Amino acid sequence: MTAAEPTTPTGGFTGSVAAIDPATAARMTSSWRAGCPVPLADLRYLTLTYRGFDGADHDGELVVAASVADAAVATFRQLYEDGYPIASMRLVDDFGGDDDASMDANNTSAFNCRPVTGGGGFSEHSYGTAIDVNPVQNPYLSGSTVLPAAGRQYVDRPDAPGVIHHGDAVVTAFAAHGFSWGGDWTGPVDYQHFSVSGR
Repeated sequence: MTAAEPTTPTGGFTGSVAAIDPATAARMTSSWRAGCPVPLADLRYLTLTYRGFDGADHDGELVVAASVADAAVATFRQLYEDGYPIASMRLVDDFGGDDDASMDANNTSAFNCRPVTGGGGFSEHSYGTAIDVNPVQNPYLSGSTVLPAAGRQYVDRPDAPGVIHHGDAVVTAFAAHGFSWGGDWTGPVDYQHFSVSGR
């Protein structure tokens, strides 16, 4: 796929992949800075149609590594076709690069040059190879910690819209394109998290 070339619409879905242009780079000052493990040239800006919890189509955007851009578009095309609802899909820069604020807003996001949650070193999101999906319905769990706090009502994994379960269509779609699910971890457990490294 060439830069900014739209995918062929499937139903109401459209997706595109573009290099990070100066306007997008100017938006990304809270998520990318000198010293991050990937240069802007190795990232791609995606536009994606997603199905909202209201049943309507919405325009979303993500930044991911160039190496996973086409796989991410294909995955979200499958989620759209499966009718999986997504609450929000905005760049984390709309939240000042604050992962907690993005999670609190139930925002599906990808690239963010930040430390790993609960530890040191770069998160997989710093490489653009991890995507967090519907954080409220799919919280991060470590001991008694639940992130975001609103996700506590979903800790027992109810059969509710947006909740991801072992082996379901969401896990299967991501797996088909090379992403592993943090819901399969033994601890901490990160139900929102998909990554190509498995970390």
